[in-house]
Amino acid sequence: MILLTRLNGTQFFLNPELIQSVEKTPDTVITLLNEKKLVVRESPELVCERYIEYRQRISQPLFVKQDR
Repeated sequence: MILLTRLNGTQFFLNPELIQSVEKTPDTVITLLNEKKLVVRESPELVCERYIEYRQRISQPLFVKQDR
């Protein structure tokens, strides 16, 4: 999940796997796979950075085997 901010200042978590597109119009508009649109304060670049960080986090192993 990534943390985003609505224009009214309230924060929410979004499952980034649901994002279809992100555009600047001049506000940042996120279109979800179900065609719902969300307008957020974060720039499209920041939304993309958070998506990349999310993908990196979920790709890491939960446990690391330690040598004894």
